[in-house]
Amino acid sequence: MKAVIFCSACKDIDPKYNEAAREIVRGLSSLGIEIVSGGTVKGTMGVIADECRRLGVPHTGIIPRFMAPVSYPDLDSVIWTDTMSERKGLMREGADVAIALPGGIGTLDELIETLVLAKLDLFHGRVMALDIDGFYSPLIALLDHYVATGMLEEASRSLITFPPTVSDLIKSLR
Repeated sequence: MKAVIFCSACKDIDPKYNEAAREIVRGLSSLGIEIVSGGTVKGTMGVIADECRRLGVPHTGIIPRFMAPVSYPDLDSVIWTDTMSERKGLMREGADVAIALPGGIGTLDELIETLVLAKLDLFHGRVMALDIDGFYSPLIALLDHYVATGMLEEASRSLITFPPTVSDLIKSLR
């Protein structure tokens, strides 16, 4: 089984988000799930890479060539791309689950594109966003607003889940 993790590249974030990233890696590892991420040393991506390395969890980084200077030096596998769009596609390829941790606009882009692909039946894995302390509450409200106004079908809305804790997320993958 393989999980793609979308997450923050920022370093000045609440430490609870990076601790959740470590917990996610430990939980996925306990289930024998391989991890794919953005593969850089930046922010939560670096935290994930560090924890994968510490635990010996198979970890593939998908990195655009222009980001080579910030690539994580000890990944098990690196796939180089030319563009961010190519990167997102390769990150999702073969993934059984796409997990968005709290992150910025890049993470939001990856999450929404993955949800759209799931809606179009072009991504067949599960789509999840870890809603620590309500981080994704505004997105949940927006998606529910889309359903209420007829802009999104309930069936499409149900393609994404927002577990509030790492424990809930890992339990749902068992």
